[in-house]
Amino acid sequence: MDLPDDAIRDPVYRRSGGTDRGRDGARVPLPWTAGPAPYGFGPAGSTPWLPQPPDWGSWSVEVQSTDPGSALAFTRSALALRTALWRGRSPVPTWLPGPEKVLAFRRGAGPTCVANLSDRPVPWRRYGAEVLLASAPVPGATLPPGAAAWLG
Repeated sequence: MDLPDDAIRDPVYRRSGGTDRGRDGARVPLPWTAGPAPYGFGPAGSTPWLPQPPDWGSWSVEVQSTDPGSALAFTRSALALRTALWRGRSPVPTWLPGPEKVLAFRRGAGPTCVANLSDRPVPWRRYGAEVLLASAPVPGATLPPGAAAWLG
C-alpha cells in the first residue's frame, strides 16, 4: 500500500532522512471484521497507527473464514499439516537438488516442500508420490510457476 509521507511511522524513514520508506505499507493493521474501519483492529471509531485501504474488509478474517479457497484457509491447512507431519522431526532442512529456480527441502524423513520460482511448470514426482498441500492447483505431474507444494 502506498502511504503519504506524513503517515509513515517506521523509524527507518526518519533515520534515513526520508530515503528509505521502511516497512510501512507492507505492515498495515490486519482486518478482522468486514467493516467499517478499523475493521476490528481496534474499537469502533478508533484510528490505527497506519491507514488501512478502503476495501480492506474484503480481506478480513471474518470474510476469509467462510471461504475454503482463501489465503486464511490455506494457511490454516498448512499449519495443521506442519503440526501433524513434522512433530519430532529435525528442524534443520536438507536441501535437495533440482532444476534452476526450484527450491526443494526435506526435514528428516518427512514430506518434501518444493517451491517453483521459475516461469515454467516443473515435474514434482521426483520429490514425492502425492501432493499433500499446494498453493495452487497442481494439474497432473507438474507444479505450476510460482507455486509451492508439500509432497508425501
